[in-house]
Amino acid sequence: MDPIRAALVVALLQTPDRFRSKRQLWAYSGLAIEKHGSGEYRYVEGQLRRSPKAVALRGLNKNHNHDLKSILKSASVRASTAAGPLHEFYEDLLAKGVKPSMARLTLARKIAAIILIVWKKGEHFDGEHLKPQAA
Repeated sequence: MDPIRAALVVALLQTPDRFRSKRQLWAYSGLAIEKHGSGEYRYVEGQLRRSPKAVALRGLNKNHNHDLKSILKSASVRASTAAGPLHEFYEDLLAKGVKPSMARLTLARKIAAIILIVWKKGEHFDGEHLKPQAA
């Protein structure tokens, strides 16, 4: 991230203590996936059972900070084209068969998570933050 984007992120987020987890930051920045469903349970032979219907995905959340989303998405585009550990992470996603648009979204989420970790803990960036984790 360049100094201008970093300054804008600090100005927009104000303090890292606003977010308990990376998922809250993703929702605030418009990188969270919305799911909607109704009829999650139904009665089968008098027993309440979970419906086999899948929950409908509706895309990214609409209620978010537009400036922050723009900064994170532009940072992910920049990181996906420039050499470095983030580019390697992006290339690994593409090699696994992930669509480029989804790979950039994943990279933007990873950048947001790294920003939160580095800011909260006062650490320097470490390539260990790029290792895949269980969701």
